[in-house]
Amino acid sequence: MLNPTVEQALNDQIQKEFHSAYIYLSMAAYFEAENLPGSANWMHQQASEEQAHALKIFEFIHDRGGRVVLQAIDAPPATFASPLAVFQASYAHEQKVTKSIHDLYALAVKEGDYPTQIMLQWFIDEQVEEEKTASAIVAQLQMVGDSPAALFMIDRQLAARSGA
Repeated sequence: MLNPTVEQALNDQIQKEFHSAYIYLSMAAYFEAENLPGSANWMHQQASEEQAHALKIFEFIHDRGGRVVLQAIDAPPATFASPLAVFQASYAHEQKVTKSIHDLYALAVKEGDYPTQIMLQWFIDEQVEEEKTASAIVAQLQMVGDSPAALFMIDRQLAARSGA
């Protein structure tokens, strides 16, 4: 049986994961409007990944005999200053998600909920990858500055990302 305190925190995390997907869809819309289809593709893939994360927690709650209670999702930002600003926001958001996962793990430890700790280890590993990828893209965009040709090349690279 799932501890009620942990269950509530997991439900909160589902909301955060779906909100993340919403944020990435908004970023994809920005890139579509800016005629950067590769970057839009990258953000669409990221949104799908975040939805999968939410569903992983959703199923875990049910597997443990808990109840999922979906929560409202706030509107994401709709405008961004530049492609670099988008990826900087993405990186900052991933850092926020990492903190949330770490807090959730600490709660599971405090409550002695070993199955939740094990499940969350996957998310901890995933967040290392998420932050590394976002920070690498930020670094590339910072390196190329305002060069349209370099931005075009990075956009083509980002177009290669496909769903898992």
